[in-house]
Amino acid sequence: MATLKPGAALGASYRLVELLGSGAAGDVWLAETAGGGEQVAAKILKAEHASDPALVERFIRERSVLIGLRHPNIVAVRDLVVEGETIAIVMDLIPGGSLRELLEERQTLKPSEALTLVAQVFRALGEAHGRSVTHRDIKPDNVLLTEQWTGPSDGTVRVADFGIAAVVSERNRQTTGILGTPQYMAPELISHGRTTPAADVYSTGVMLYELLAGRTPFAGPGTDFTIAYRHVTSQPPRLDLPAPLADWVARLLAKDPGERPGAVEAAAEAARLAKRFESTAPLERAAAPAEFEEIERPATMLRSDLLQPSEVGGPDLYARVLSEDAPELGDAGQQTTVRPMPRLQAPVREPEAGLDEGGKSRPAWLNRKNVLLGAVGVVSLGVLVGGMMWVFGGGKEEAAPVADEALEVSQQDQQLPTGLSVARSATYDPDERRVSLEVTYSAQKAPLSGSFLEVVPAAGDGAACPPVVWEGASAAKHQAATGLDAKCGWRLDGVEIPADGRVTVQGSLPLEVADEAGLREWLELVSTETQAALLDPESRSTAYPVQRLVDVSVVVPARTVGQSALPITLLPIWPGGVDEVNPLYQSPSTGATTRMLAEVAGGEAGVRFSDSCSGAVAVSSDGLAVTTLAPTSECRIRAVVGNFTNLESAPLSITTRE
Repeated sequence: MATLKPGAALGASYRLVELLGSGAAGDVWLAETAGGGEQVAAKILKAEHASDPALVERFIRERSVLIGLRHPNIVAVRDLVVEGETIAIVMDLIPGGSLRELLEERQTLKPSEALTLVAQVFRALGEAHGRSVTHRDIKPDNVLLTEQWTGPSDGTVRVADFGIAAVVSERNRQTTGILGTPQYMAPELISHGRTTPAADVYSTGVMLYELLAGRTPFAGPGTDFTIAYRHVTSQPPRLDLPAPLADWVARLLAKDPGERPGAVEAAAEAARLAKRFESTAPLERAAAPAEFEEIERPATMLRSDLLQPSEVGGPDLYARVLSEDAPELGDAGQQTTVRPMPRLQAPVREPEAGLDEGGKSRPAWLNRKNVLLGAVGVVSLGVLVGGMMWVFGGGKEEAAPVADEALEVSQQDQQLPTGLSVARSATYDPDERRVSLEVTYSAQKAPLSGSFLEVVPAAGDGAACPPVVWEGASAAKHQAATGLDAKCGWRLDGVEIPADGRVTVQGSLPLEVADEAGLREWLELVSTETQAALLDPESRSTAYPVQRLVDVSVVVPARTVGQSALPITLLPIWPGGVDEVNPLYQSPSTGATTRMLAEVAGGEAGVRFSDSCSGAVAVSSDGLAVTTLAPTSECRIRAVVGNFTNLESAPLSITTRE
């Protein structure tokens, strides 16, 4: 492969600008598109990879997977260039450096900072694992910062190089014997060469350990093989952290993949722990331990341990060995067992009826059996009487205090991606011992409508769901058939919120609270349990789209011909990932508008397409259809869907008809 220099062409669509860095797989260049001058990053693989026909074939086969992987915490792959001896992956340019550079500068991070960062990594992994894609090489070098470090926030990090390790790893394993970076490799990957989503979770756990301690858990003297061996045989040194946090780090680093959490669960737990330990100070940089604690393994016994007298120089030593170290093997299977014979008792003769112990006459009914039955009856009667006295007398537990004055509290949720805002207020009536719940829904740029979920829990643990009388919407109890688990949930139908408008729904329910703090705690519970049900990452349900839709993916073919209608598909993205089965909209449109589009954007009126194709396409006057006109190697389709205003497709190329 010829030496690349600034200004050199990369395929037909890109030009190299500046070398940014080098890694094990290849060099990373700053590049720009040939037409519009947009800056991108290009990873150019090393010559030995480009000269491997099998590897080139794997890259081409994985192209659609790499380009289709879209998530706010994943570096988007835009294009794959295979030209002569050059293989390059073109991706978004992420300008803020990597976690590796941040570690070199800071040494260690506060637990809340480290947890917030890895929560985003786990979210990226959750999306990839949902598409059956594993990373295989999670480490600080492959986690990029979107901007110069000022502190963690949502969207701070993007995970790079998804799929690259999967394609390049086979060659690396054949030449080095190790697949991946030893400091971050899961035990099962080292022992069996088996990679699963759990291995990515382990690698992220190692990275979290490094962010907290300034070193990986098994770093120390020795070669890469020595470090890899420690992952399999040694316990990670426990960090001086609060017990819940230290225990969770240990769970991420469990030797058994089945004991580690999934990526989605880990993301939620990392975010929760970040809030809980927000005030915990960072650790000092940890030194390598003098020695590593070995994990417990089954002991091995050699046959030579069971020595014969002739082999050890006399019966004394033989007896000593057997008395001190011989294992307990139990009784021989065919030995004679001596058991004592049971001692037989002579039957005791009952005295004749009508005679007491002194031989005196007594009534026939006054026998031993009837006396015992009578005693049992007396005792039972006593217990019954005592219980009734406790119930109707002074045995009642002291009633919980109940507020005797009117109370009012309010609460506001964060605005959702669809533009929906939710505000709640609760008013307590001490005379009726009821709560009036007001839920106000507000919309931004687009009208919103359809069904909305509200979870209205009881005030105490284990109490039954309270009956709610609703006004302002048609209400029914939430059905599990929607695919969402929402105990005490209500489906509010027929809610229509105009653009820049609001709608209020009211509910009334019996509820006893002790004071204002109790009422506020209950109202917060309404919010948190509603959000927990709606944002369940394990569900791909299409129910309640106004509350659950987190993004929209614009899908176009990677290559098409000129003078034709361009097929465009808008796919919903739920908390659990992209839904390719239930599209929001397809252009050119051939049927009725989908219910989801009507609810989140007001139908086709909320959809508009535009382009950055330099005249290579034409958009219809209503903004709903795109026609290809002229050849181009770089074209992107932009879209507005309701409150989602900055949507963009992956690049596509337009060629002439053959």
